[in-house]
Amino acid sequence: MTTAQTQELDVQPTPLALLLLGREADPRSERGVECPGDLPSASDPDLVARARAAKEKLGDKVFVLGHHYQRDEVIQFADVTGDSFKLARDAAARPEAEYIVFCGVHFMAESADILTSEDQKVVLPDLAAGCSMADMATAEQVAECWDVLTEAGIAEQVVPVSYMNSSADIKAFTGKHGGTICTSSNAERALNWAFEQGEKVLFLPDQHLGRNTAVRDLGMSLEDCVVYNPHRPNGGLTAEDLRAAKMILWRGHCSVHGRFSLDSVNDVRERIPGVNVLVHPECKHEVVAAADYVGSTEYIIKALEAAPAGSKWAIGTELNLVRRLANRFAPEGKEIVFLDKTVCFCSTMNRIDLPHLVWTLESLAEGTLVNRIEVDQETEAFAKLALERMLALP
Repeated sequence: MTTAQTQELDVQPTPLALLLLGREADPRSERGVECPGDLPSASDPDLVARARAAKEKLGDKVFVLGHHYQRDEVIQFADVTGDSFKLARDAAARPEAEYIVFCGVHFMAESADILTSEDQKVVLPDLAAGCSMADMATAEQVAECWDVLTEAGIAEQVVPVSYMNSSADIKAFTGKHGGTICTSSNAERALNWAFEQGEKVLFLPDQHLGRNTAVRDLGMSLEDCVVYNPHRPNGGLTAEDLRAAKMILWRGHCSVHGRFSLDSVNDVRERIPGVNVLVHPECKHEVVAAADYVGSTEYIIKALEAAPAGSKWAIGTELNLVRRLANRFAPEGKEIVFLDKTVCFCSTMNRIDLPHLVWTLESLAEGTLVNRIEVDQETEAFAKLALERMLALP
């Protein structure tokens, strides 16, 4: 959000002091991943009490959403937890809540604003809480890609399918061009629908979810997929490449799930005999192919709930969720470990920490609207159209 937009809405942005509450980062990794070790605890011991007091003062006026990947110190104040789309729908189902505080990342808050009423105000405790994957596809880059497809003479055959982990602009592009949104749970249904509408799919922005769904679930070959690189002329592809492909995958990925490797899988099998490897479909294809089970965050949770006592599991997803599940199921004798030896958090998700949440709740309790996320009407209309197509999937 620009300064001009902030002033027009009379919204106070995150103070500089809070923006500087960064953590140490692995210099070898990209933005979005933080390693290694545990996150430090909040420095102010009164923060928990202050958060409770502000939330109680707000009462039914506030509804706090907590994504599965949030840290425990934040998730304890969530009224509901879940993945991004579930949380956005939960917010829409609470029209009496004037403030929706989304403890997640920017694209999630945008989705909540799209699905909630005009009277509701969606707030992101830290405007710097973005998503490296969503940032890998900008509106300008995708528009240029569509021009390339048009020049290759195939644009009319292509149906865009965008992952929920994308900006409102990309969702709007998808809606405007006859496409749909998908989640990691319904990607197979979304692709089946898309191939009923056209001959090819442009899958944005996560190449791994697109490839894994096409090959693993729809029975395509790796040769049916090409990767469009927005940083190379014509995406690094020839017109012949594009005409021959069924799946045109955007060169994007999750910074956390992309760190898991085949070596990670082989190593954990050697270290823990009889272990079940369960990974998220945002992982690389070779990791998914080597795993025992593959599914969304909700799938992972349900699989561990149904797992027999004494079973052993290595989970390939964000560490906050894995650690929370390990603690939850330890009394049942289930051994749950992180798939990789390197301990990694999603650093952008973890920008939503207790100091930011306390500042947000106290500001709202005092009548000051901070860090509002608002999608413009035209973008919202087309993005909502794409989301509605997803909701109508058979």
